[in-house]
Amino acid sequence: MIGIPEALVRGTIDREGDRGAAWIAELPSIVEDLLDRWDCVPDGEVTHGGVGVIVPVRERSAGGASVLKVSFPHPGNVHEPDAFEAWAGRGAVLLRRRDDTRFALLLERAHMSTLAALESDDETVVTIAGRLSHRLAVPAPAGLPRLRDRAEAWVTELRRDAVELAHALPPRVVDAAVATARELGRTQPDTLIHGDLHARNILRADREPWLAVDPKGYVGDPAYDAGTLLKSRALTLMGADNVAKTAHRLLDVFAETAELNRERVRRWTQFHAVQASFWARRHGFRIARDGPRLDRITEFVDELAELLVA
Repeated sequence: MIGIPEALVRGTIDREGDRGAAWIAELPSIVEDLLDRWDCVPDGEVTHGGVGVIVPVRERSAGGASVLKVSFPHPGNVHEPDAFEAWAGRGAVLLRRRDDTRFALLLERAHMSTLAALESDDETVVTIAGRLSHRLAVPAPAGLPRLRDRAEAWVTELRRDAVELAHALPPRVVDAAVATARELGRTQPDTLIHGDLHARNILRADREPWLAVDPKGYVGDPAYDAGTLLKSRALTLMGADNVAKTAHRLLDVFAETAELNRERVRRWTQFHAVQASFWARRHGFRIARDGPRLDRITEFVDELAELLVA
């Protein structure tokens, strides 16, 4: 039986409670059964993401290098294989097998190095991500969740958080995010997008220089992904000499390389920043749950949300 990384054990149980503990207890036998059924053998160190275990394997018959990924059963993970199937290797790792009942995938193996680890400037990172976003924006297959169906809930959540939480966002900043949800959120194209496009979800690869992993498989505006990406660059943006100039330059770069309308990119990024500001006050961030570091990051996200208002 394979060993499950302790960080995945702790994180899953802390987040999911008894249900998470039951899944962790069953996970080694799930992996063993899938290895047998898909005729694979382990081929490297077992690692993990935020919600699942990742086992490097080789397929006995084909001899190819793959990874077996088994995720915690959660609605947010349901459409990952559908996105991979639609892309068929275009800008993303190839899907080789799927077991939807067990939230399990057999995927093309990429390298462990992510775009986030690239020793380069933010503009290069955003350029790579923007080009990849353009390639992933394909006509959506039927049955995937539409972001436009979440627009009313976004409005409700933003208004509720603005009232319930202690925050420093001026009303016009929250109003701008609400307007984006109402005006852009309700009318979005039937385009497949990643849904969680940030630098840690882009891996170095051999078949192509960079490939996307861990998609949500949403249908909507490709500009929506710009906010996820730029929000994830907050720590490096904090060190910029001129935050406003740098942030707007990165918006320009993403819009150009992803071939998107720059104003839509700006508005969705501002929307994500306001959401992140409220999320931080309710839950913290993965990199900082509380304390002075969380306070500094939250203050910066507030600044970002304000400077992105037109």
